[in-house]
Amino acid sequence: MGLLGRLIDWAIPGGRIDSRGLLGTQELQRSLRREQARTDRGADPFALLVLAPPRGANVAETMQCVAEAVRKRIRVTDEAGWLDHAAIGILLPSTPAQGAWTLADDICLSLPLDVELPVCRVYVYPPPRTPRANGEHAAEDRQAGGSPVGTLDNLLAVGLPLWKRGLDVIVSSLALLLLAPLLAVVALAVKLTSPGPVFFRQLRSGLGGRPFVCLKFRTMVVDAENRKADLMARNEQDGPAFKIRNDPRITRLGKFLRQTSIDELPQLWNVLCGEMTLVGPRPLPVAEAEACRGWLRRRQDVTPGLTCIWQVHGRSKVSFIEWVRMDLRYSRSRSLWHDLKLIVQTVPAMLVRRNGC
Repeated sequence: MGLLGRLIDWAIPGGRIDSRGLLGTQELQRSLRREQARTDRGADPFALLVLAPPRGANVAETMQCVAEAVRKRIRVTDEAGWLDHAAIGILLPSTPAQGAWTLADDICLSLPLDVELPVCRVYVYPPPRTPRANGEHAAEDRQAGGSPVGTLDNLLAVGLPLWKRGLDVIVSSLALLLLAPLLAVVALAVKLTSPGPVFFRQLRSGLGGRPFVCLKFRTMVVDAENRKADLMARNEQDGPAFKIRNDPRITRLGKFLRQTSIDELPQLWNVLCGEMTLVGPRPLPVAEAEACRGWLRRRQDVTPGLTCIWQVHGRSKVSFIEWVRMDLRYSRSRSLWHDLKLIVQTVPAMLVRRNGC
């Protein structure tokens, strides 16, 4: 391959296929999503082997040698391509983690002695059910460099478009400034009407399943989480989510804050920090998100939001399956106009409030 072809390949890894026979970034993503959908519908689990240059290595030279080794050793049923401008991903259908590690060892052993070994990571789908302490699934992580990895959800997550992040920063900043007096009054009222902290902090599942601390004004008694198990028999929401009307844990002020969604206003800070967005699927508590299996996990492919289609048009009247379908329909058709319309529709919806989430 000539110098020009090499430069083109490294400059635009997102194309359909390069001169080394590797898929571009977008094509590999499509293949991953297709295999993911097949597995969700009953096909065998699959593995993804990721090969990345070690720290300090000459990226172009190292990955050129790795790419040649990959092309010679993958099966006809496998697909290899660029996850980004440097890392190579190999999709291995109907392959367990051990099979992926065997291929990783084979590729590393075939490299010239003067080439630094790539960092190898293996992701499996569906992911293991055993959660990490930080809320992420455990993953296979034996590699040349040695560092832990996350889940396949992280690789398939779609970041915020520039227009959406810009809208988030502008609107959340202005809202926090304009609503500062109201926020101060509510904070004082929460403190004076019930013992405990002003804010309720809860780990919720964010983009790609990464946990973050979601903020709300506290609307329940301080031991609410400990009493949740005793109320599970009264859960009115199907699926892993938990909702009941007339929750005995809610304080008198908390009922008003939930009915008006004022309790969720502190999440404007989460939006400003980039952990949430103004419009997107509502973030589930980590435990509830981890209970979602198969295609239900796709709602984590986009950044969670302060408001969403479900809050405006469905709220607690829809099943969990329909709730997720509404989230997925939104995520496939995000646009500035659609977001602005949902933000405007949220205001009247807040005035006819049911139990909050």
